[in-house]
Parts: sequence; C-alpha cells; structure tokens
Amino acid sequence: MANRRRGEVPLILGAERYTLCLTLGALAELEDAFAAGDLAGLAERFEGGRLSARDLIVLLGAALRGGGHAFDDAAVAALPLAGGLPAVTAALGEALAAAFGEVTSANP
Repeated sequence: MANRRRGEVPLILGAERYTLCLTLGALAELEDAFAAGDLAGLAERFEGGRLSARDLIVLLGAALRGGGHAFDDAAVAALPLAGGLPAVTAALGEALAAAFGEVTSANP
C-alpha cells in the first residue's frame, strides 16, 4: 500500500497495483534523462504540462523504480494503460507534487 507521507502514489495498470515514488535517485535519473542541469531545471521541464509519450515512459519508469519496482523503460512501455492516460498522468502529477511541493499563491 502506498504511503502518501513518504511521497508514494498508488497506480493501477492492468490488474496490478503499483507504487510510484520520486526518490532522490529517481530525480537524479530524470535530471540525466532530460538533460536538466539541476532540480530547478527539472521542475521547469515539467511545469509546462506538455509531455511526449517518450517523456511519460521515462517519468513513469523512474517513479516505478523509485517505488521499488524493477522495470526498465522497455517494460514500462509495454504496461497496459488501464484507466487511460488521465489516470497515469494524474498519478505522475501527484508524484511530482509530492517531490517538488505544490505551488500556491502564497508559495510561488
């Protein structure tokens, strides 16, 4: 079961339940994959809300590995999208918010 206090987010793909978590290692993996110089650059990369399918595979793969699942990107690409893309992107959005904190008007 996902522990939201630790930044874990549940996601069901097919008949399986997974835990997503953007650990420090997962964030470092994403910095490298997206050629972001630092965490601020990585956050800027995702703020625009425009992601390619390849971006989703890389992001989902890092979050799954951070959650303790041993998937390479090829295995991630083959996962069924139960619930469609909205369920996947919502879970990834929650994981990003947990890692970077939610931006509010009081905390830009």
